[in-house]
Amino acid sequence: MSVTSQTLIRVRYAETDAMGIVHHAVYPVWMELGRSDLLRRLGDGYARWEAQGVMLSVAGISLTYRAPARYDELVTVTTRVREASRRKLVFAYEVTRDGVRLAEGETVHIVTGPDGRNRTLPDAMLALVASAL
Repeated sequence: MSVTSQTLIRVRYAETDAMGIVHHAVYPVWMELGRSDLLRRLGDGYARWEAQGVMLSVAGISLTYRAPARYDELVTVTTRVREASRRKLVFAYEVTRDGVRLAEGETVHIVTGPDGRNRTLPDAMLALVASAL
């Protein structure tokens, strides 16, 4: 059974376009919030990873939009770990409103150090994310 986090977000006016619909560029920001919440739920925040010199550089992102979100609606970003290895993590996301799927996607992250060079995920961090699979 996989561990997930659920992040509730109230759509802010600044996140919408002239039609009152959430702009497509906002969804990756919401995905980042979900990813951070998931790591905290697992017991270790991303800020602590960075303090230890472990960075998750985004190598890829994909999104499929199904239905619009609008100003002042409450949406839920459900986040889970889809893949975990020493050098790569993949997170999957689903954005819903009242059970209706608005968007789904994933982000692929390469483990790097503060210098941007590839490195491996320490054993304790790998065990943490792998426990969510």
